[in-house]
Amino acid sequence: MTTQRQAVGAYGERVAARHLQELGLVILDRNWRCSDGEVDLILRDGDDVVFCEVKTRRGSLFGTPAEAVDHRKVRKLRHLAGRWLAESAVRPREVRFDVVEVFPQPRGATRVTHIRSAF
Repeated sequence: MTTQRQAVGAYGERVAARHLQELGLVILDRNWRCSDGEVDLILRDGDDVVFCEVKTRRGSLFGTPAEAVDHRKVRKLRHLAGRWLAESAVRPREVRFDVVEVFPQPRGATRVTHIRSAF
């Protein structure tokens, strides 16, 4: 991955984290990694744990950011969520999977779309 793409992704994750915190969610983990992959954000929403995929796009030429979360990515995130839960002391009432789309704008505020229970 190019340095510019990494920078755009890191920016999107910072924006998404701030947005979710403003909604009252509490960050439990950022960029959690294991040998099977990475989860962008893991948060607490009341008694629930939210596994969040952040997708940042500067344009719509390749579709919306959420469209990049295909069935393979969904399967992987579900697997990673199971690993994180097995390794943590957290026992949530429910588990939810969200997607946050981040659209940096040439002028003005970055547009953020939070898709709850995306899959």
